[in-house]
Amino acid sequence: MADDFATTHRPTLDQAMQAARSRTHFSAYPETPSGKIYGEAAKAEAEAAFNSLLNRPFEPGARQIGAEVSPWGPTFGITYPALDVATLVARAEAAAPSWAAAAPESRAGVCLEILRRLNRDSFLMAQAVMHTTGQGWAMAFQAGGPHAQDRGLEAVAYAMEELSRIPGTARWVKQAGKEQLVLDKQFRAVPRGVGLVIGCATFPTWNGYPGIFASLATGNAVIVKPHPSAILPLALTVRTARAVLAEAGFDPHVVQLAPDTPEAPIATELATHDAIGIVDFTGGPTFGRWLREHVGGRKALHTEEAGINPVVLHSTADFAGLCRNLAFSLSLYSGQMCTAPQNIFVPKDGIETNEGRKSFDEVCAALAAAVDGLLADPARAAGVAGAIQNPATLERIAKARSLGRVVRDSAPIPGQDTARTATPLLLAIEADACEAWGEERFGPIAFLIRCPDAQAALDYAAGSARARGAITALVHATDEAFLARAEAAFARAGVALSENLTGGVFVNQSAAFSDYHVSGANPAGTSCLTDAAFVANRFHIAMARRPAAA
Repeated sequence: MADDFATTHRPTLDQAMQAARSRTHFSAYPETPSGKIYGEAAKAEAEAAFNSLLNRPFEPGARQIGAEVSPWGPTFGITYPALDVATLVARAEAAAPSWAAAAPESRAGVCLEILRRLNRDSFLMAQAVMHTTGQGWAMAFQAGGPHAQDRGLEAVAYAMEELSRIPGTARWVKQAGKEQLVLDKQFRAVPRGVGLVIGCATFPTWNGYPGIFASLATGNAVIVKPHPSAILPLALTVRTARAVLAEAGFDPHVVQLAPDTPEAPIATELATHDAIGIVDFTGGPTFGRWLREHVGGRKALHTEEAGINPVVLHSTADFAGLCRNLAFSLSLYSGQMCTAPQNIFVPKDGIETNEGRKSFDEVCAALAAAVDGLLADPARAAGVAGAIQNPATLERIAKARSLGRVVRDSAPIPGQDTARTATPLLLAIEADACEAWGEERFGPIAFLIRCPDAQAALDYAAGSARARGAITALVHATDEAFLARAEAAFARAGVALSENLTGGVFVNQSAAFSDYHVSGANPAGTSCLTDAAFVANRFHIAMARRPAAA
């Protein structure tokens, strides 16, 4: 069966590998939630399937845990079987050898069959992601389904690219004087160990799939430890993976779910276990720092942490488009994205635009008005901004109001009384108040920072990215020389730069197969999703050699 999967999915894998080489647009999984693509009854069937999961155990097990509550209001009542670390590791180690021994093409075929079935169930995953993260339904479908699946496929493509560089055998011939030395050599890729994927609460699949599928494709068993408030999306993922593995003749314990609770976390015990060879983590810098101190150097560690993503305004040929585009970026999922902009650096004398010079205050007012216009309709506002995943974010908004002059206040979205919602808070602040804007304020909080001039704005933006970490940056300028300086500055800072976005592309977006997400070159993370380094250190190469037979 594994070979059948490999044959069936080889064309998709070849396309994915070519797309990763060329960095052109490619998507294997349709992002449009259309009944013509996924089936006319897919949405209704998914809602029924989701409802059938509520208020019962997800799977049988002696010890059940789980207390997920939707940011949109409902309590799940779903519990999940929980195992101790020793049992999880023992099962993974027992399942790992046969998986490691499989041909890379067979493992890739299994991975792509898992992704195919996850794609088939994208409407169900949308329900799970929406009700665990607070994303609007359309965003939950795309980011939790097809876009996450593309990220998983991308990781498999990179893994296959790196594994394909290793010849299985070679005959080595060297002339040593009159003697000819001839050796037959064998090379094999040996998995690094059990992979641990520690999921996040806001993008459990989009951030989780790269690590899961990179480790699987390189022959490692995987333990998936979801965030306690967002278990269901990864539980569905693991259930699908285990079913495919069993059908393909492998021990399903190659992939396991390891849920825990805030009161009894197991991530540290798992991460430091000797059998764990790879750790993938998405989350805050506090635990990221702990992992770097206690795991980094001994294991392959891949983290995505916090960032203070900057925007630099120098000038623009489309001021209205700038404001609309930036307003959407600030509002999308209420700023609960690792790519969302936080710090908007503006010269104190304003910026040149196609509508004439706009003062600092005029820029502030225009951006606030653009956010108001975008969110004026409550139904649209709910779809764009979604709900607040963690109640602590509302507390963070309340405390942030005192950090600067309120240009636009945050408020709940009308008509969403059962949900936690908050529109963007915009604060005007001076550049020297870096204690306020110089750290991540996760959620719908943004600063309009008054700078001495445009060059100072760029210096502040790039400098803060190097020091505190950033994943994305945005610059608006009509001056090519300034754009060139910005490109060089953010390249040194290890930040992906967008320039002059005024249309349907937003700084928040990161496209699989084309955009390198996170660089590993600043404190926002230790690795990139996805490049060769992300997969290459998940295995080592073992060699055996002997004199060639006469």
